[in-house]
Amino acid sequence: MVDWSGGNDTGKTPRADAIWACVARQGRAEEPVYLRNRAQAEDWLVELFEAETRAGNRVLAGFDFPFGYPRGFAQALTGRDDPFAVWAWLEEQIEDTPHASNRFDLAAGINQRFGGKGPFWFNALKRDIEGLPRRKDGYENPFPEKRAAEEATKGAFSCWQLGGTGAVGSQVLMGLPVLSRLRKRFDVAVWPFEPLTGQIAFVEIWPSLTLGAGPLGQIKDAWQVQEVARMVSNIGSDVLARILEVDAPEEGWIFGLGHEADLRHAAAQPPKLTNDCFALPPGVHWTPVRETLDMLRARLSPVTPVSTVPVGAATGRILAHEVMAQRSNPPLPNTAVDGYGFAGGKAAGVHRMPLAEGRAAAGDAPGVVPQGHAVRILTGAALPGGVDTVVLQEDVTLSEGHIAFRGPIKPGANTRRAGEDVQEGAKALEKGIRVGAAEAALLAAIGVREVAVHAPLQVAVLSTGAELVQAGDAAQPGQIFDANRPMLLELIRACGHVPLDMGIVPDDRALLAQRLDLAAGRADLILTSGGASAGDEDHVSALLREAGAMTLWRIAVKPGRPLALGMWAGTPVFGLPGNPVAAMTCAMIFAAPAMARLAGQDWQEPQGFDVPAGFSKRKKAGRTEYLRARIRDGQAEVFGSEGSGRISGLSWAEGFVELPDAAVEITTGTMVRYIPFGSFSM
Repeated sequence: MVDWSGGNDTGKTPRADAIWACVARQGRAEEPVYLRNRAQAEDWLVELFEAETRAGNRVLAGFDFPFGYPRGFAQALTGRDDPFAVWAWLEEQIEDTPHASNRFDLAAGINQRFGGKGPFWFNALKRDIEGLPRRKDGYENPFPEKRAAEEATKGAFSCWQLGGTGAVGSQVLMGLPVLSRLRKRFDVAVWPFEPLTGQIAFVEIWPSLTLGAGPLGQIKDAWQVQEVARMVSNIGSDVLARILEVDAPEEGWIFGLGHEADLRHAAAQPPKLTNDCFALPPGVHWTPVRETLDMLRARLSPVTPVSTVPVGAATGRILAHEVMAQRSNPPLPNTAVDGYGFAGGKAAGVHRMPLAEGRAAAGDAPGVVPQGHAVRILTGAALPGGVDTVVLQEDVTLSEGHIAFRGPIKPGANTRRAGEDVQEGAKALEKGIRVGAAEAALLAAIGVREVAVHAPLQVAVLSTGAELVQAGDAAQPGQIFDANRPMLLELIRACGHVPLDMGIVPDDRALLAQRLDLAAGRADLILTSGGASAGDEDHVSALLREAGAMTLWRIAVKPGRPLALGMWAGTPVFGLPGNPVAAMTCAMIFAAPAMARLAGQDWQEPQGFDVPAGFSKRKKAGRTEYLRARIRDGQAEVFGSEGSGRISGLSWAEGFVELPDAAVEITTGTMVRYIPFGSFSM
């Protein structure tokens, strides 16, 4: 997406009303690029198109100015009803350097061909130009004032206006010659004038059609190109086809006009994960826990859609954007105590002051206190005019309409400044925060009525294995009750996500594929347990491998090791070990922070602390180990058995003792790292 400019070079420092561009792929936008003049912008576009052409990619390039003029102009100017004839004519006539152009003189010359009073108007130069009025005085236009697309767009400017806030006329004159040269150089098709069969499509897109001004403190144009690029790259092929069904062979059309709801829906969708987001670097065999977490952190991003909801409905949801204060908290200076208010501090010694009539209480509109007087004031009341200091009522003697108290008292004592908590317009909450009771209170205090939040993450849970049966059902010899699914469903719920129970699938690859299809259609993430290694009956990893999107992460962790990560029908899959202890450990260490990130939160690092060990253990180097543990009498004690089949140890424990991958010898009193279960995004 390119936000164009018809003006001169805008300097080294990025600024508004300049040329801004941004590239997005699969819903992920890069940083906006500041381009100070049209020559630099054309070079940047050439470099981009050459690179994408070499890579075999198709490009939709959006520009924010009209590709055609109102009907009749092309014929009158060039003798042909072809908009490209106007492009070529302007390419020949326009003279353009970073600091000057002939656009106003050229527009005047066109006007003189049609009587000298239009269609162009607005001369921004200090000298008069014959045939180009500075305003619309005496203006006459032999052509329609606007294209059909502009007539259908609220607040759209005419392409005949060459200057002034919001005008696009100069952008058209200075932009079409650049597009004409690029069209000749590359395999370009221009919408809606040509079928989009070329490798590069030029499309007229107006950011203002669906976007506002953007967040405070950001350059509007930079934010808009980034959002538009991300939005358009998020549009599904069926919706894109509907948007492109336009017949406007002479005037052109604005992309998305009439489909604003589709664009807003696309803008609310986060990017989907790519099929290679789980690929390991070449040569990796056993991945340390820290590296595993770092790779997940770098490659995962939110996948849940965004919507705007009332603050009262936002509890438990994750903020999709930062929140700015609509009102200061507190909105006015107020008193922190019950007492008497007056102006200025007081020196040491006894002070007597006359007492003004009335009082100031919380909720009262602040009045004015006469100079030299004090007023009765109650906790939370806005300070009346003439009051900036309060003395506690316990320190005051009241008699005959006067108060007496002993100093010294500092100016501003026992008061709160306006906005000392949060200033109006300041950032109150970062994006990625889950809204809880404290956040709800802050949002209400700063006057926020609605917030943009992510939809809850939908997590499907699936157990695999012929040996599994539902708890309570008849179990045959050799069968066991499925403990993983209830465990994972509750863990997902505890993390604030929505669990979807997809049941048990026996060791049947076709049935498993069908169940994965069903889960992918309903969920944002799939958690499986069992079948995640590389054996004959490990069907989860086999299916993901057949789909071309599976990596078996051999993690240097105990309990655990194999973790199958991949994509199924565009939905990420975490294949956990089948052993319940290993499944829960891997779910908490790896899946819990991954789920938080996919749900829109910042990456969650579990918070641990060092405590004395209440046990002894000798550990070899090579793997990070997680021992089921709890704190008793100020020490960490561990479960008596490290066996991965001892499910009772999960209930007994309240956290993990994390032992590093280096060799260690622990005796009673050795400091070890203890991580409570509640630290794992729960």
